[in-house]
Amino acid sequence: MSSTITRYHQMTDPHIVAIDLFCGAGGLTYGLRKAGIDVIAGIDIDPNSKYPYEFNNKAKFINRDINDVSSLEVEKLFMEKKGQYRLLAGCAPCQPFSGYSNGRDLSEDKKWPLMREFSRMIRDILPEFVTMENVPQVIKHSVYEDFVETLQSLGYQVEATRVKCIEFGIPQSRVRHVLLASRIGKVSLAHPGRKSLKTVREAIGSLPPISAGEQSTSDPLHVSSKLTDLNMARIKASRPGGSWRDWPHNLVADCHKKSTGKSFPSVYGRMEWDIPSPTMTTQCFGFGNGRFGHPEQDRAISLREAAIFQTFPKSYQFFPRNQKKIKMKTVGTLIGNAVPPRLAEVIGKSFISSIN
Repeated sequence: MSSTITRYHQMTDPHIVAIDLFCGAGGLTYGLRKAGIDVIAGIDIDPNSKYPYEFNNKAKFINRDINDVSSLEVEKLFMEKKGQYRLLAGCAPCQPFSGYSNGRDLSEDKKWPLMREFSRMIRDILPEFVTMENVPQVIKHSVYEDFVETLQSLGYQVEATRVKCIEFGIPQSRVRHVLLASRIGKVSLAHPGRKSLKTVREAIGSLPPISAGEQSTSDPLHVSSKLTDLNMARIKASRPGGSWRDWPHNLVADCHKKSTGKSFPSVYGRMEWDIPSPTMTTQCFGFGNGRFGHPEQDRAISLREAAIFQTFPKSYQFFPRNQKKIKMKTVGTLIGNAVPPRLAEVIGKSFISSIN
């Protein structure tokens, strides 16, 4: 299959085309396209990704399990819109590698082999560029070591970087592992180049206030989860940057009264206005799931606020505007799993700079 590489380099204008193998709602695709890379398709097993991916990125969405996608199919996608250089992106779901698994045994998680499937695609297609983004813990696993060794054996120059997202203008304390690989020379992660939102206040301070369980009339995504009477009492007793340890004893959950629960102070917390938000997870819309309480209003952050912390533009739509019933868990998963578009834009510019 790699015989097509010569024909790609016969073109005169530098032009990168990309395929996003685990595209989700399109965070990586959006950022790459903003950088000037032509993302022609995204592949993902989650059918809920179809609408946001296609609507916001005007690219083809393929609802398939990557295990069932052949390398020939992916190469044919590249051939539909020829470019001088090809980028294969594979930001596989991070749950098997993440510290947010809360001690659960994920050794049998079906997501483990996905990085090996990514390796299969690379071996067969030999794209000029490869990128992946994951949690920092990924480097501790043999599947990652095998992945890097495969790239190097195929002639790729590999740079892997631990990225503090706040340094890239992303207003959250997210830390990620970013890998860039090139078969045509050295590639390095570009400097962000410009400052952007860095605090909770800068990111969401201008949004209209809403109550717990309320949806904004001007933006359907600006909607927050309902709170039980007990959790409403808890959030009213919470201060920005504090924890459940500040509450009256009668509000503290039984699990936190035990010695085993005293080491989890970051759940049921409010954000602080003038520092970055915590890392957005797939459960970021829930007050009890982390420090996801609004700094001032008595509610958890809205889905729109979570998307903004991920650097999705305020215009990004995750479901049709006329959709009446919103599944908070579904949309929260799409947002939490996404590659921040701002980080993706820097990744895209890094590949373009390596050509120039």
